[in-house]
Amino acid sequence: MTETSRPLSLAPRPFQEERIIFMGTPEFAVASLAALVDAGCNVVAVITAPDRPAGRGMKLQPSAVKEYAVGRNIPVLQPTNLKSQDFLQELQSSNASLQVVVAFRMLPESVWAMPPKGTFNLHASLLPQYRGAAPINHAIINGETETGVTTFFLQQQIDTGNTILQERIPIGPTETAGELHDRLMAIGAHLVVETVRQIAEGTVMSRPQVTTAPLHEAPKIFKEYCRIDWNRSARDVFNLVRGLSPYPAAFTLLIKDGEEFGLKVFRAEVETGSVATVPGDIRTDGHTFLHIGCADGWISLLDVQLAGKRRMPVGEFLKGVNPMNIRISL
Repeated sequence: MTETSRPLSLAPRPFQEERIIFMGTPEFAVASLAALVDAGCNVVAVITAPDRPAGRGMKLQPSAVKEYAVGRNIPVLQPTNLKSQDFLQELQSSNASLQVVVAFRMLPESVWAMPPKGTFNLHASLLPQYRGAAPINHAIINGETETGVTTFFLQQQIDTGNTILQERIPIGPTETAGELHDRLMAIGAHLVVETVRQIAEGTVMSRPQVTTAPLHEAPKIFKEYCRIDWNRSARDVFNLVRGLSPYPAAFTLLIKDGEEFGLKVFRAEVETGSVATVPGDIRTDGHTFLHIGCADGWISLLDVQLAGKRRMPVGEFLKGVNPMNIRISL
């Protein structure tokens, strides 16, 4: 048999020999898990959140990661206490060489320090910028024109470990958090596989995070943060709306007959060339457009949702509400 006619080796490549534990919960994490599986990586177990009650019947529902793992016969662990001895012993018995974390909870050192090749996380920002639970939302809300994804080794303080790989992408001028989420999910999945490859092949290079520039944080978003402040500029309101769309969604309070009711705003646009007005003023023809005054101009509402109703175009909303009988609660 000549050199050129030898059959290809069927032995796994180095990164396919790593025993990997994957930790994650939402759909964002599924893309990375699927990319590892498709690349032939040896995912020996998945750790995800316990099943949660959801829907009208409040039946227990598995996480998106659990659904994927069960469908591919990957063992699933759902600990309620990451520090419990039973869980730590079960984790140790998996004999994992590497742990991968995507959209999971904060880990105790007894967990992230366990595997010999460490634990790395995928974060949806260009670290050290936008450390925290909601980096995609806050980047858009702050009017950023660029973001990306970063893999980094975990250490004690959240999102502060040495960075491994980063990939940058532009943020579209009208892009919503949901749209950016989907793009970063796909890009991040490829970065996770490449990070595993470099760790397995011993070529990985990690660097401490440089924090010379002022840092933007990305804390968890609570309901009151989502309320639109019409005393802000039209551009600020526009960025808040797209930065919270489709979830949890920006909202304003309307007053009708002395009662307040919520109106979520999923899509809006700045009325270019409009002049400054009184914040909270309403301008409409009653059929096709609804403009709300901001500190320096007008915002046109496009897609909205009344409490207890479905999402709808603003024209449909106006059919059921007489705008002359409502006003904005500031």
